[in-house]
This record gives sequence, structure tokens and C-alpha cells, in this order.
Amino acid sequence: MLNIVASVLPLFIWLVYSFLSGFLDKIRPSLSQLMNLQRCRWVENAVHRDTAIDAILSSSLMSSVSFFASTTVLLILALFAVFGQVPILHEALANIRADLSAFDITIQLLVLLIAFVAAFLFFTMSLRQFNHFCIMLGAADHSEEGNADEIIAIAALNTLAARNFNSGIRAYYFSVAMLVWFISPILSIVVSFFIVFFLVYRDYFSRARVLIAKITNI
Repeated sequence: MLNIVASVLPLFIWLVYSFLSGFLDKIRPSLSQLMNLQRCRWVENAVHRDTAIDAILSSSLMSSVSFFASTTVLLILALFAVFGQVPILHEALANIRADLSAFDITIQLLVLLIAFVAAFLFFTMSLRQFNHFCIMLGAADHSEEGNADEIIAIAALNTLAARNFNSGIRAYYFSVAMLVWFISPILSIVVSFFIVFFLVYRDYFSRARVLIAKITNI
């Protein structure tokens, strides 16, 4: 029973944290929320200048997302390959954990597969939204007056893309706990909660968050 609980716990915590972070943002704005304000500033400035810097920045963002999406595909394919080698993997892990069964290993591989498939979907959605952002930014009214609604919509697209990218990255964080499961289910549970602590620190108390909060006066 402990093996099953430890298997699904990282996935469960990942989903719960993604849900609760929205409520935490109302109490203390997260680093991501503060960066959303900077995205609005970016678009406001971008529509009033005629330089290549915005295209370079957009390309850099899309390259990062594309890298993670491609890497995730490789991990998914590797997991499918491992599914066909469960008996061999079970034999190899016997020296580390004698309590493991082939069924336990299959469940754990399935949990890992779910996490990385979800991450891939988040990354591809993010990549598509960044693509829409680039198109909208290029098509924006670059006159001095600009269009306030257009600026808000373009910045919102960038925010959606960043949010989905962040969700995909979290899958990688919690996959560490899923991998630790092969050593010890208790250690996997401990690592899961440590990752939550790390995410809370990164999003709400990190040095980067403090610096950006000073700029935005929040």
C-alpha cells in the first residue's frame, strides 16, 4: 500500500499545488504574478518602438519552450521502451528494493508517463501561445496612440504561455520524487514535500521575487 501511495503522491501534490497557487497569489503575489506586470510593460513599450529586440526576445522564449517539448518527447519514448522491459528492470532493482513487484514498477512507470505526457501538452500549448503572441505583437498598432485593449490581450497571451510553461517545468520537479521512489517510497514522500517547500520559496520568498517586488512596488 505504501508503494502505491508514494507512487501517486507526487502527481497528486503537483495538481494540488497548481490549484492552490492561485489562492496563495491573492495573499502574496508570486514571482510569476509579478512578472506578468512586467509582460504588460514589455508590450506597452514594444508597440512604441521599431527595433529587432522584441523579435529576438520572443525567439529566445520559444526556443526554450521548444527545447523542453522536444526533450519531453524523448523521455516519453524512453518510458514506452522501458514498459517492454519491466521483468528485466524488476530483476535489476531487486538488489535495491526486494519488496518491489513487477506490478509496482508498472504503476510507477505509468505515473511517470502521465507526468511527462501532461508536461508535453503544457509545453506544446505554451509554444503555440507564444507563437500567437509573436503574431499579435507584430500585427499590433505601432502608432503613438496604440490600443489599450490590444496591449492587454497581447500581454495576456504571453502570460498564458508562461503559465503553461511553468506547469510543465513543475512536472520535471516532481519527477525527481517519482524517480527517488525506486530507492525508497518513504524517501519519495519526503522529496515530494521538499519540492513543495522549494516551489513555495521560489515563487513567494526567493531573492528574485524580492528584487522584482521592489521594482513593482508590491
